[in-house]
Amino acid sequence: MSSTLILKARICQKSLQPFIHQARPAVFTLSKSSQLPPSARFLCTRDPNQTDRKTRGQTDGQSGIKNSAIRQEKGRLWDDAVDGRGKSSTFRQRTSFPKSVFAAGTAKRTAEMLKRKASVASEEEDEDKPEQRTTRGEGRMQPPDRPLPPAEWKKLKESLGNPQRFDTQMMSALFHSEEALDIAKSLLTFVAMETGTLSYKLLLRYLTLCVRGGHDNEVFDVYQIMQENFPVLDTGACSLFIKSFSRTERWREAISILQEVKKVFSPSPRNYSDIISAAVQHGDVNTAWALYDELIEKGLSPHWDTWDVLFKGERKSKEEGEAMSQTEQQERLLGILLYMRNNQIYPPYSLTSSIKAWFESVTGQNWTGSWTNASPKGVCRCCGSKLESIQLTAEEYQQLRDRVMSDIIEGRDVFNKTTPEELEQFKVFVKRKPAFDVVIDGLNVANVNKDRSKQSETLLAVVSELERQGLTILVLGRKHMLRPSRSWDKHNMNLIQQKAHCFFTDNISEDDPFLLYATLHSGNHCRFVSRDLMRDHKACLPDGATRRLFFKWQRGHQLVVDGYVVAGRRVRFQSIPSYDTIIQTEGDSWHIPYDDTEDRSTYEVPQQWLCLTKKH
Repeated sequence: MSSTLILKARICQKSLQPFIHQARPAVFTLSKSSQLPPSARFLCTRDPNQTDRKTRGQTDGQSGIKNSAIRQEKGRLWDDAVDGRGKSSTFRQRTSFPKSVFAAGTAKRTAEMLKRKASVASEEEDEDKPEQRTTRGEGRMQPPDRPLPPAEWKKLKESLGNPQRFDTQMMSALFHSEEALDIAKSLLTFVAMETGTLSYKLLLRYLTLCVRGGHDNEVFDVYQIMQENFPVLDTGACSLFIKSFSRTERWREAISILQEVKKVFSPSPRNYSDIISAAVQHGDVNTAWALYDELIEKGLSPHWDTWDVLFKGERKSKEEGEAMSQTEQQERLLGILLYMRNNQIYPPYSLTSSIKAWFESVTGQNWTGSWTNASPKGVCRCCGSKLESIQLTAEEYQQLRDRVMSDIIEGRDVFNKTTPEELEQFKVFVKRKPAFDVVIDGLNVANVNKDRSKQSETLLAVVSELERQGLTILVLGRKHMLRPSRSWDKHNMNLIQQKAHCFFTDNISEDDPFLLYATLHSGNHCRFVSRDLMRDHKACLPDGATRRLFFKWQRGHQLVVDGYVVAGRRVRFQSIPSYDTIIQTEGDSWHIPYDDTEDRSTYEVPQQWLCLTKKH
């Protein structure tokens, strides 16, 4: 802080005492020294509107299993139908197998295609929306290009109509100024002289400016002032102090702030990351790993840079005490990879590069890393290893089936999707039928083409393609599809009912629960056809492990029509990979799928891999 600001604040000492003593409690208390310097004590008052804002990846169902030779022949015909033959996008690198709805970047490319088709006026309107989200008055306020004396600040404020929040709005406007620090100091001097106090909110914005600008010495001054004049600090202020202290020689004080934070609420992963990075950079790997363990125990998900710094970190402590052995640190770093596997986490390229460098640096183990991808049959193109199958084990399948039945099909809101009578009727229907090979969401598939007058024709083409392969088909639809109309041709619907088993629900019922029930009830071989990604239904599952199991099953069983259905042409489906996209190891090798793009949606999986092998 400038000496001028401190001097001006001392003048206001008597007038500020009522503000200090009337401060109300907030989130948590930091330890305060008994002797408070007058220069700090009388700079600040609590903002009465201050609030704490918390900021916050076995059975086959029915009896009567068909002859295995027939099943194998169906599998061969099935694979022929699902060969996709999709052309690679011009926006991205050609993949090793035809496109999939779950391939990274698919959603982004689809959105871009739809955006290009939209009108220019709509695009401009959408682009203008974010710029309108500014605080009233703040967007119009322009900061000066140099520090101002109090008199000039007063003139500037008057020229803007003396807005009530002039100080905080101006401080926010200074975030993008090259000379922000000196101008901000002159603003604080003006406010201290005009009002006799500096509000909590104003100091918090000044603190933000200092942290963002890397002015850590100024942060130390603000910390002393706020600690000694406010009984409590909110989460935002504490996070900023932790961030700033962690990048200096006073990084251990950030641990003390973290300990105070933990008395009231759980710190954020970013808080832990900042201190872990500092501990590693200063050679205290034991403290770094202790904080990492605490982070995991609290159920928080670490940031990428937390893992990155641990893989890059020194393996010998520069602090006093016994250093962590190389063997122990290796086990801990491999534990990070297992954590990513268990939580289906895909590291970005930068972190994966650090993982590769660490493996190759391990003394005496001769690890070699290569960037690669997988063949359609699930073979690593680098080392030739077979990747894990996308198919669920009998135990996994039974576990998933039980949870889907209880949490999605028979969940608390099941009768918002259907009626008790209809659900029971469907269960009886399924039990009386042979095990299905494929279940079709009829209405969803019929809407693949834009021409709504050919819905029944589109559905018939898909059913006919699957029937040609000798598959047992179930078509789920709604009763309105049976009423002859321009969209639903009676002849087409009759042909569909001849080629497939059909069940038509009430028009107000949802199709998806019936589709999931029939598919899972028929056995692990049964697939389903739909463009619906089932995200709402996956969210109904109670825990992350079951949701990840559902996603694995979905990727291995969902068929999506590739492109449009054209009369006279065979229907093609998007590719279903034979392997699971997940971190995996066989002792002498690791295969790590990684993000090489920022375009991947949460329900998509990467297409690029890091292959790590140990040479003997």
